[in-house]
Amino acid sequence: MTRVLEFSRRYPTVALTVTVGLVALLAFFALPGSGPTVARVLVTTFALVVAAQQGWGMVQDARRGQWGLDVLALVAILSTLAVGEHWASLVIVLMLTGGEALEDYAEHRARDELTTLLSRAPRSAHLVLGEGSVLDVAVDDVTVGQLLLVKPGEMVPVDAVLVDEAGDFDESSTTGESLPVVRHRGDTVLSGAVNGSTAVTVRATATAAGSQYQQIVALVEGAAESRAPFVRLADRYAVPFTLVALAIAGAAWAITGDPVRFAEVLVVATPCPLLIAAPVSFIAGMSRAAKNGVIVKDGGTLERLARVRTAAFDKTGTLTHGEPRVSRVLPEGRTADELLALVASAERLSSHVLAQAIVDEATGRGLDLSTDVTVDDLPGRGLRAHVDGRLVVVGSYDLVAETSADVVMPELVPGEMSVMVGVDGRYAGTVTLSDEVRADAASTVSRLRASGVEHVVVLTGDAQATADAVAAEVGIDDVRAARLPQGKVDAVAGLAGRPVMMVGDGINDAPVLAVADVGIAMGARGASAASESADVVVLVDEISRVADAVAISRRTVRIALQSIGLGIGLSLVLMVLAAFGAIPAIVGAGLQEVVDLVAILNALRALGGPAGETSGAARVRSARPTAPTASGEAQQRRDALV
Repeated sequence: MTRVLEFSRRYPTVALTVTVGLVALLAFFALPGSGPTVARVLVTTFALVVAAQQGWGMVQDARRGQWGLDVLALVAILSTLAVGEHWASLVIVLMLTGGEALEDYAEHRARDELTTLLSRAPRSAHLVLGEGSVLDVAVDDVTVGQLLLVKPGEMVPVDAVLVDEAGDFDESSTTGESLPVVRHRGDTVLSGAVNGSTAVTVRATATAAGSQYQQIVALVEGAAESRAPFVRLADRYAVPFTLVALAIAGAAWAITGDPVRFAEVLVVATPCPLLIAAPVSFIAGMSRAAKNGVIVKDGGTLERLARVRTAAFDKTGTLTHGEPRVSRVLPEGRTADELLALVASAERLSSHVLAQAIVDEATGRGLDLSTDVTVDDLPGRGLRAHVDGRLVVVGSYDLVAETSADVVMPELVPGEMSVMVGVDGRYAGTVTLSDEVRADAASTVSRLRASGVEHVVVLTGDAQATADAVAAEVGIDDVRAARLPQGKVDAVAGLAGRPVMMVGDGINDAPVLAVADVGIAMGARGASAASESADVVVLVDEISRVADAVAISRRTVRIALQSIGLGIGLSLVLMVLAAFGAIPAIVGAGLQEVVDLVAILNALRALGGPAGETSGAARVRSARPTAPTASGEAQQRRDALV
């Protein structure tokens, strides 16, 4: 009973139509003699009232230059009443008003993945005060630097860094990562992540408005309110479809001389595939993308993404990880682990990006780092440290050569940098670092080409040799290097094969993302300026999701076209049959509803199906290529990132 009342509250016209029908049926059978007349008057009056409402609405739409397909339903109601088919007119009214409920259900199901993000947005935070006391405050009142307590199972309210030793977090709602992620002290914890089984303390690094989750919410709200140009194009079929239906109905009447044929044809002329099926497909496609960690800002973007013919990629942070990682450890007179432990012990307190990469590599190997360390930092050159009483010099070739005459500069591949090491006056080896290519970059490029992308290009501000090496590893032969932001914009403007998709992550990518036909930001770790300029934001730090987004968009558009074609095709067949008198009006009204249902169910297929190769398939670490060696960059500075 509760569900019936809720349905009646949400869809009063549908409920009233059903009620009128039941009362008319009751009168028809319960009132001998006068029953049929009472039923006819009741149904006819109600149908005329609904027709008047629909007619007034269409007049208002026409004044705004909008033409709807409901004119067919209106003409069908009036024509069935004119030929005495009042029961058929009631079924048409039910179809017309019931379409609202059907559309609402379809859109509700399609939006589930999008609205999940909105419903889970954090509203409050536990502010840690002095002496361990906690005060609950609104999340909008949290300021940068405040300590916050996150209880087990709670969502991190704002972007923060972990203060405790470690914690595990479920980041599936923001990144799509299905497994819990372990974060350690000092690691960034994004808002929207759900804390594990132990309470943790974090320090806010952003306000609520500037945090990851709230930015995602804003993107989702924008996506939910949008309509694709493709869907608006579907609306333009209204006039020709209406004219075709009226022509068939008029021809049937003219040839047979029977006005009933006119009514029977219009009863089966269904507008639903155009009014509902196409929008439902696009909403479902955006939901599917969100489930795969990709937020598409609007339906128009989804339609353009489906037609992409050229893909341009930034290098640093997009095709590569965007941060240096240890690529080789080249020891002299000791093992690689011994050399790495000495260097990491000397660097462990440094905030330098290369130092952090070396420490991460050492801890990742499970090496024990010394705490008996004193350090003399030499900005721009390196450092001298005493580690367990041993003099360790780490840095540039020149710095190590001052105390170690036997220092040897190894050959480097493009994009690789060296950290030289001397121990107690002797050359001890070299640690090389590079910005490694993402393991799934090559497979992503292959998938894009297989899906119909004809041209793939690298646009980067890096040196030509470095860009060429990365491009060769991922299978791209068009490389445009040493491009400043304006140069990237000019390059995209000059690319043939539209639409053009640009993928980037940094602040310097924001202008080119804005001018591309489809701008995609690697938003998991990218700059907020890039995310704001982009049409699509990838919430997961995996470039394979770009290929997923293209696959989803193309499948969505294909399903939308199928739904429109299926609905119109079935309607035309039924109209022809009705023109020959094979379908009575009351039967045609029921068949019309079946056609509507088939078209909508087909549109909802965009919710499912494989997105393509997902992140798990691409996590196998790609082997480094045998690239040509570069001449020794002997004077390379320790803090230079190529």
